[in-house]
Amino acid sequence: MARRKQPVIPDALLDQLLAGTDAKTAFDKDGLLDELKKALAERALNAEMDHHLETGEEDGNRRNGYGKKTVLTGTGKVALEVPRDRLATFDPQLIAKYQRRFPGFDEKIVSMYARGMSTREIQGHLREIYGLDVSPDLISAVTDAVLEEVTEWQNRPLEALYPLIFFDAIRIKVRDEGTVRNKAVYVALGVRPDGTKEVLGLWIEQSEGAKFWLRVMNELKSRGVEDVLIAVVDGLKGFPEAITAVFPQAQVQTCVVHLIRHSLAFVSYKDRKSVAAALKNIYKAKDADAAKAALEDFAESPWGRKYPAIAQSWRRNWPEVIPFFAFPDDVRRIIYTTNAIESLNAKLRRAVRSRGHFPTDEAALKLLFLVLNLAAKEWKMPPREWAMAKAQLAILFEDRFTHAL
Repeated sequence: MARRKQPVIPDALLDQLLAGTDAKTAFDKDGLLDELKKALAERALNAEMDHHLETGEEDGNRRNGYGKKTVLTGTGKVALEVPRDRLATFDPQLIAKYQRRFPGFDEKIVSMYARGMSTREIQGHLREIYGLDVSPDLISAVTDAVLEEVTEWQNRPLEALYPLIFFDAIRIKVRDEGTVRNKAVYVALGVRPDGTKEVLGLWIEQSEGAKFWLRVMNELKSRGVEDVLIAVVDGLKGFPEAITAVFPQAQVQTCVVHLIRHSLAFVSYKDRKSVAAALKNIYKAKDADAAKAALEDFAESPWGRKYPAIAQSWRRNWPEVIPFFAFPDDVRRIIYTTNAIESLNAKLRRAVRSRGHFPTDEAALKLLFLVLNLAAKEWKMPPREWAMAKAQLAILFEDRFTHAL
């Protein structure tokens, strides 16, 4: 007969913990399990602080009381006392600075929500796979805790320089005062000097304009951004004036991919391949003068005469297209091969389609933030073109770029 495995926690200790309490309530909100989580977490945080002070390089650093932090568990909220140090260099690993959930089961709920599953679908999945009957209120509480993370994330410090920032928008439907309205979610994707990517922020607005973009630019500056080399946009209204007002040296560039896509919207499906090939002569030209000549040639060609709105669109955006031709091919490829922002937008659109419409702006922001976090985990290496582009940017922008390396 197999012998009973010795328990990790002795029975005597369990009896001591359960003394005077009803064992049935141990897993309830604020029950024994939550008390244990709180006690163990605070003990681990204090041990981390002791290790930090013992191994740290700062002279004279010492404890400086405690701060309050509320984290979500599988049964409810637990208030923790997190130790602080005088030099504010302590960064706990058990529950990181911006983390609002206990590691473990809650992460599964958030991950499923970020992948587009509704509250009802998550509830059914947990019941089917894990045999757990989780209430919709708990699922909502777990995902609502993300809003606190969103606030901290939206206000976090940023890099001093971004060689490239892509600004783009997707459309969502939000219920507002009893009516479902169309709103725009604006996404800023920055490329750091080492080529790695970072989403700088999300903004939900019903309309855009110079005042809105000026507010966004000032927000980025207040969070630490001192310079932007190239800002790539999709014809966003009021954007060029706003960015140059805050970052006067920034080069504003219309996204060539979006311009091509907008051009093909005028074209019948059977003609699109041929028209797209004809447009290559414009954006593949060696310089701005050659591109201008190629544009006029296209306007006078059979395709240009059949679809005159295309040439008109390019002429209208020409002041923001011209900077593109001053760059060498390596940098051009980074600018118009916008795989990063396109891939990101594809994930956001899939999540939006699964929801139909959102009850509030906050509900939309919560889901999109989680989708972005999920996508960012896949960003491990800069694009292979970055090494050549980096060398070119160092020559083109000199000290503005090299000081950030």
